[in-house]
Amino acid sequence: MRIIYIHQYFRTPDEGGAVRSYHLAKGLVEAGHDVEMITGGSQTDYDQRWIDGIKVHYLPVTYDQKFGFIRRVLSFLSYIRQAKKLIKKLPRPDLVYVTSTPLTTGLLGLWAKKRLAIPYIFEVRDLWPQAPIEVGAIQNPLLKRMLISMEKKIYQGAMSLVALSPGIADHLRKVSPFQQVHLIPNFSDLDTFYPMKKSEKTLRKYALEDALTITYTGALGQVNAVDELLNLAEMAKKQGKSWQFLIMGVGSHEAQLKKIASEKSLSNVHFIPFGSKEKVNEVLSLADFAWISFAHLPVLKTNSPNKFFDALAAGKAILVNHKGWVFDLVKSHKLGVSCLPTKVDLAYKKLEELEQNPQELLKMGENSRSLAEQHFSKEHAVSHLIQVIEPGKNPPNSQDEFFILSA
Repeated sequence: MRIIYIHQYFRTPDEGGAVRSYHLAKGLVEAGHDVEMITGGSQTDYDQRWIDGIKVHYLPVTYDQKFGFIRRVLSFLSYIRQAKKLIKKLPRPDLVYVTSTPLTTGLLGLWAKKRLAIPYIFEVRDLWPQAPIEVGAIQNPLLKRMLISMEKKIYQGAMSLVALSPGIADHLRKVSPFQQVHLIPNFSDLDTFYPMKKSEKTLRKYALEDALTITYTGALGQVNAVDELLNLAEMAKKQGKSWQFLIMGVGSHEAQLKKIASEKSLSNVHFIPFGSKEKVNEVLSLADFAWISFAHLPVLKTNSPNKFFDALAAGKAILVNHKGWVFDLVKSHKLGVSCLPTKVDLAYKKLEELEQNPQELLKMGENSRSLAEQHFSKEHAVSHLIQVIEPGKNPPNSQDEFFILSA
């Protein structure tokens, strides 16, 4: 089958960041499909590369998390315009696989269906426009109605829908009740990420001590609530703890977080430059806990964060700041500790207990790795996607979907 894969922010493991589309596309290629990826890049002209069997088309579309609303919209529209021109020149595909965000990528699916009679599957990574509306980035009532209408049209026009979390799947079923919705969460790369003990060499490399360490690896944006990790670091400092806090990532709030850490003289907080997935695993090897956080908005409870699945594969205990799907998994599978804003003192006491009970902490990490191996491997995700694309062969495994939904 010939598949055009639409993802504006495609990245490889060497580049770091969200690499879901790389692994899914590579898995489709290995299953015998021809996959052409259409993405954006910061280069000045069109570029094309072969990456592990995937033919990747890089359109000259610059995007940065630090962009304001207008620049983001212009980037989205430029990508759509250029992608349409490219698709017309490519050999006709059997299917277009479209992944958000942004939601506007779905317009390419609608266009391909209407103008070229090519079916599309739409994968929903985050709930748009709910997320920017709740964050306050979109306030105009008319624009809200337009985007909600566009969302519904994109969902209803798809051959089927793919959701990354149970909360997203529930939303899709409400908006488009007659569409088939498949649950394929983000997943763990069990080869790139694996349990590693703290080594003296790595500790020296990052100028760290062999002490309780909490690590965040991910985006540093408005919705990521990494400032709450700084609050915890401040508590630890005031109590004279030797705990260490590592922050590895990039985003629009990076400078603000560094400013807060500097103003509060948080010498126990270390900022590490963003890097490849191998670099992330090295940083996670220094951690006792992986910090998973989001701002406290209802829509963000549905998220399926890559950093959570990376931490599971690395065999790390989880420290989560919000309720939602991840919170439920942490609680039901004994993966770690919740650190809700209203219960920070209780979380702090639990961390003190675990500092003195390394065996219990080790067990939490083992539970994380076991969960990743049993239910969240990338191989399972690829297998499920192949079943979605080729529905006549084998039905998706509903047992795993039931497990995830009921966790």
